[in-house]
Amino acid sequence: MAKLTKKQKEALSKVEKGRIYNLEEGSALVKEVSTAKFDASVDIAVRLGVDPRKANQMVRGVVSLPHGTGKDVKVLALVTPDKEAEAKEAGADYVGLDEYLQKIKDGWTDVDVIVTMPAVMGKLGPLGRVLGPRGLMPNPKSGTVTMEIGKAVTEVKAGKIDFKVDKYGIIHAGIGKVSFDADKIKENAQELISTLIKMKPTAAKGTYVKSIYLSSTMSPGIAIDSKSVN
Repeated sequence: MAKLTKKQKEALSKVEKGRIYNLEEGSALVKEVSTAKFDASVDIAVRLGVDPRKANQMVRGVVSLPHGTGKDVKVLALVTPDKEAEAKEAGADYVGLDEYLQKIKDGWTDVDVIVTMPAVMGKLGPLGRVLGPRGLMPNPKSGTVTMEIGKAVTEVKAGKIDFKVDKYGIIHAGIGKVSFDADKIKENAQELISTLIKMKPTAAKGTYVKSIYLSSTMSPGIAIDSKSVN
Protein backbone atom coordinates (compact mmCIF):
# COMPACT_ATOMS: atom_id res chain seq x y z
CA MET A 1 0.00 0.00 0.00
CA ALA A 2 1.35 3.47 -0.95
CA LYS A 3 2.41 5.74 1.87
CA LEU A 4 0.21 8.75 2.53
CA THR A 5 1.82 12.15 2.14
CA LYS A 6 1.68 14.72 4.94
CA LYS A 7 -1.05 16.61 3.06
CA GLN A 8 -3.11 13.45 2.55
CA LYS A 9 -2.85 12.56 6.26
CA GLU A 10 -3.94 16.10 7.15
CA ALA A 11 -6.92 15.82 4.77
CA LEU A 12 -7.95 12.46 6.24
CA SER A 13 -7.83 13.91 9.74
CA LYS A 14 -10.42 16.54 8.78
CA VAL A 15 -12.99 13.88 7.83
CA GLU A 16 -14.42 12.42 11.05
CA LYS A 17 -14.55 8.63 10.87
CA GLY A 18 -18.12 7.33 10.90
CA ARG A 19 -19.66 10.79 10.65
CA ILE A 20 -22.37 11.53 8.09
CA TYR A 21 -22.34 15.20 7.09
CA ASN A 22 -25.21 17.28 5.79
CA LEU A 23 -24.84 18.45 2.21
CA GLU A 24 -23.90 22.01 3.14
CA GLU A 25 -21.09 20.81 5.45
CA GLY A 26 -19.89 18.23 2.93
CA SER A 27 -19.78 20.75 0.07
CA ALA A 28 -17.49 23.01 2.14
CA LEU A 29 -15.36 20.15 3.47
CA VAL A 30 -14.69 18.64 0.03
CA LYS A 31 -12.89 21.90 -0.84
CA GLU A 32 -10.82 21.80 2.36
CA VAL A 33 -9.58 18.23 1.97
CA SER A 34 -8.44 18.52 -1.65
CA THR A 35 -4.68 17.90 -1.83
CA ALA A 36 -4.22 18.12 -5.60
CA LYS A 37 -1.99 20.85 -7.00
CA PHE A 38 -4.50 21.49 -9.79
CA ASP A 39 -8.18 22.47 -9.86
CA ALA A 40 -9.50 19.02 -8.95
CA SER A 41 -12.89 17.72 -10.03
CA VAL A 42 -15.62 17.24 -7.42
CA ASP A 43 -17.40 13.92 -7.86
CA ILE A 44 -20.52 12.43 -6.37
CA ALA A 45 -21.34 8.73 -5.93
CA VAL A 46 -24.94 7.82 -5.14
CA ARG A 47 -25.71 4.21 -4.25
CA LEU A 48 -29.28 3.32 -5.18
CA GLY A 49 -31.48 0.49 -3.97
CA VAL A 50 -32.02 -0.90 -7.47
CA ASP A 51 -31.03 -4.05 -9.33
CA PRO A 52 -29.61 -2.71 -12.62
CA ARG A 53 -29.70 -6.23 -14.10
CA LYS A 54 -33.46 -5.81 -14.35
CA ALA A 55 -34.66 -3.54 -17.16
CA ASN A 56 -37.46 -2.10 -15.00
CA GLN A 57 -34.91 -0.91 -12.42
CA MET A 58 -32.43 0.76 -14.77
CA VAL A 59 -31.79 4.41 -13.86
CA ARG A 60 -30.45 6.50 -16.70
CA GLY A 61 -30.98 10.10 -17.68
CA VAL A 62 -29.63 13.61 -18.09
CA VAL A 63 -29.44 16.64 -15.85
CA SER A 64 -28.43 20.25 -16.46
CA LEU A 65 -26.24 21.36 -13.57
CA PRO A 66 -27.11 24.97 -12.62
CA HIS A 67 -23.44 25.96 -12.36
CA GLY A 68 -21.98 23.65 -15.00
CA THR A 69 -19.17 21.17 -14.41
CA GLY A 70 -16.28 23.63 -14.61
CA LYS A 71 -14.86 21.51 -17.38
CA ASP A 72 -14.26 22.70 -20.93
CA VAL A 73 -16.31 20.06 -22.72
CA LYS A 74 -15.09 19.23 -26.22
CA VAL A 75 -18.07 18.59 -28.51
CA LEU A 76 -18.05 16.91 -31.91
CA ALA A 77 -21.12 17.57 -34.07
CA LEU A 78 -21.55 14.89 -36.73
CA VAL A 79 -23.96 16.62 -39.06
CA THR A 80 -24.93 17.10 -42.69
CA PRO A 81 -23.73 20.32 -44.41
CA ASP A 82 -27.05 22.11 -43.85
CA LYS A 83 -26.56 21.86 -40.06
CA GLU A 84 -22.88 22.80 -39.90
CA ALA A 85 -23.39 26.54 -39.41
CA GLU A 86 -25.89 25.91 -36.57
CA ALA A 87 -23.43 23.60 -34.80
CA LYS A 88 -20.51 26.04 -35.17
CA GLU A 89 -22.59 28.98 -33.93
CA ALA A 90 -23.58 26.99 -30.82
CA GLY A 91 -19.92 26.40 -29.98
CA ALA A 92 -19.16 22.87 -31.22
CA ASP A 93 -15.39 22.28 -31.26
CA TYR A 94 -15.43 19.96 -34.26
CA VAL A 95 -18.06 19.97 -37.01
CA GLY A 96 -18.33 17.68 -40.02
CA LEU A 97 -19.28 14.16 -41.00
CA ASP A 98 -17.40 11.75 -43.24
CA GLU A 99 -13.91 13.03 -42.39
CA TYR A 100 -14.62 12.62 -38.65
CA LEU A 101 -16.23 9.21 -39.12
CA GLN A 102 -12.99 8.12 -40.79
CA LYS A 103 -10.88 9.65 -38.00
CA ILE A 104 -12.93 7.74 -35.38
CA LYS A 105 -12.55 4.56 -37.43
CA ASP A 106 -8.80 5.15 -37.32
CA GLY A 107 -8.91 5.45 -33.50
CA TRP A 108 -9.42 9.17 -32.85
CA THR A 109 -11.70 9.83 -29.85
CA ASP A 110 -10.34 13.11 -28.45
CA VAL A 111 -13.78 14.51 -27.56
CA ASP A 112 -16.07 14.43 -24.53
CA VAL A 113 -19.48 14.37 -26.22
CA ILE A 114 -20.74 13.59 -29.72
CA VAL A 115 -23.95 15.21 -30.95
CA THR A 116 -25.60 13.99 -34.14
CA MET A 117 -28.81 13.70 -36.16
CA PRO A 118 -31.16 10.69 -36.51
CA ALA A 119 -30.23 10.35 -40.20
CA VAL A 120 -26.52 9.95 -39.31
CA MET A 121 -26.97 7.22 -36.67
CA GLY A 122 -26.85 4.49 -39.31
CA LYS A 123 -23.28 5.52 -40.16
CA LEU A 124 -22.29 5.48 -36.48
CA GLY A 125 -23.52 1.93 -35.86
CA PRO A 126 -20.33 0.23 -37.17
CA LEU A 127 -18.27 2.44 -34.82
CA GLY A 128 -20.06 1.20 -31.70
CA ARG A 129 -17.06 -0.89 -30.62
CA VAL A 130 -14.90 2.25 -30.57
CA LEU A 131 -17.44 4.71 -29.12
CA GLY A 132 -19.45 2.46 -26.78
CA PRO A 133 -16.71 1.58 -24.24
CA ARG A 134 -15.73 5.26 -24.04
CA GLY A 135 -19.31 6.41 -23.39
CA LEU A 136 -19.29 8.46 -26.58
CA MET A 137 -22.12 6.84 -28.54
CA PRO A 138 -24.90 9.41 -29.04
CA ASN A 139 -28.28 8.46 -27.62
CA PRO A 140 -31.75 9.99 -28.12
CA LYS A 141 -32.46 9.57 -24.38
CA SER A 142 -29.54 11.82 -23.49
CA GLY A 143 -30.54 14.39 -26.10
CA THR A 144 -27.45 13.84 -28.25
CA VAL A 145 -29.39 12.47 -31.23
CA THR A 146 -31.65 15.30 -32.35
CA MET A 147 -32.55 17.67 -35.17
CA GLU A 148 -32.06 20.59 -32.73
CA ILE A 149 -28.28 20.46 -33.04
CA GLY A 150 -27.65 24.01 -31.83
CA LYS A 151 -29.73 23.52 -28.69
CA ALA A 152 -28.03 20.18 -27.91
CA VAL A 153 -24.52 21.66 -28.27
CA THR A 154 -25.42 24.70 -26.13
CA GLU A 155 -26.83 22.49 -23.34
CA VAL A 156 -23.79 20.21 -23.24
CA LYS A 157 -21.45 23.21 -23.16
CA ALA A 158 -23.49 24.76 -20.34
CA GLY A 159 -23.20 21.73 -18.05
CA LYS A 160 -25.71 19.12 -19.16
CA ILE A 161 -24.45 15.66 -18.18
CA ASP A 162 -25.82 12.18 -18.65
CA PHE A 163 -25.67 9.46 -16.02
CA LYS A 164 -26.31 5.75 -15.83
CA VAL A 165 -26.38 3.38 -12.86
CA ASP A 166 -23.49 0.89 -12.96
CA LYS A 167 -23.70 -2.84 -12.28
CA TYR A 168 -23.29 -2.20 -8.54
CA GLY A 169 -26.25 0.19 -8.43
CA ILE A 170 -24.08 3.32 -8.18
CA ILE A 171 -24.36 6.59 -10.09
CA HIS A 172 -21.02 8.39 -10.54
CA ALA A 173 -20.88 11.96 -11.84
CA GLY A 174 -18.61 14.99 -11.89
CA ILE A 175 -20.47 17.97 -10.44
CA GLY A 176 -17.88 20.73 -10.39
CA LYS A 177 -14.39 21.77 -9.37
CA VAL A 178 -12.84 22.51 -5.96
CA SER A 179 -12.49 26.14 -7.08
CA PHE A 180 -16.31 26.41 -7.06
CA ASP A 181 -17.97 28.12 -4.10
CA ALA A 182 -19.36 25.57 -1.63
CA ASP A 183 -22.89 26.79 -2.44
CA LYS A 184 -22.41 25.99 -6.13
CA ILE A 185 -21.17 22.48 -5.32
CA LYS A 186 -24.17 22.01 -3.04
CA GLU A 187 -26.67 23.26 -5.64
CA ASN A 188 -25.20 21.07 -8.39
CA ALA A 189 -25.38 18.03 -6.08
CA GLN A 190 -28.97 18.88 -5.13
CA GLU A 191 -29.98 19.10 -8.79
CA LEU A 192 -28.54 15.67 -9.60
CA ILE A 193 -29.95 13.96 -6.49
CA SER A 194 -33.42 15.46 -6.90
CA THR A 195 -33.40 14.29 -10.53
CA LEU A 196 -32.48 10.76 -9.38
CA ILE A 197 -35.28 10.78 -6.80
CA LYS A 198 -37.82 11.79 -9.47
CA MET A 199 -36.62 8.86 -11.59
CA LYS A 200 -37.15 6.20 -8.89
CA PRO A 201 -38.35 3.04 -10.68
CA THR A 202 -41.71 1.77 -9.42
CA ALA A 203 -40.15 -1.71 -9.18
CA ALA A 204 -37.50 -0.50 -6.69
CA LYS A 205 -38.41 -1.58 -3.17
CA GLY A 206 -37.01 -0.54 0.21
CA THR A 207 -34.57 2.34 0.66
CA TYR A 208 -33.94 4.02 -2.68
CA VAL A 209 -31.01 6.36 -1.89
CA LYS A 210 -28.75 4.13 0.20
CA SER A 211 -25.66 6.34 0.43
CA ILE A 212 -24.14 9.52 -0.99
CA TYR A 213 -20.43 10.36 -1.05
CA LEU A 214 -18.67 13.52 -2.18
CA SER A 215 -14.99 13.48 -3.07
CA SER A 216 -12.44 15.35 -5.13
CA THR A 217 -9.56 13.95 -7.15
CA MET A 218 -7.25 12.02 -4.77
CA SER A 219 -9.18 13.09 -1.65
CA PRO A 220 -11.06 10.99 0.94
CA GLY A 221 -14.78 10.40 0.45
CA ILE A 222 -17.26 12.36 2.57
CA ALA A 223 -20.50 10.60 3.56
CA ILE A 224 -23.58 12.79 3.02
CA ASP A 225 -26.93 12.44 4.80
CA SER A 226 -29.55 11.92 2.07
CA LYS A 227 -32.15 13.59 4.30
CA SER A 228 -30.18 16.86 4.06
CA VAL A 229 -30.79 17.05 0.32
CA ASN A 230 -33.90 19.10 -0.32
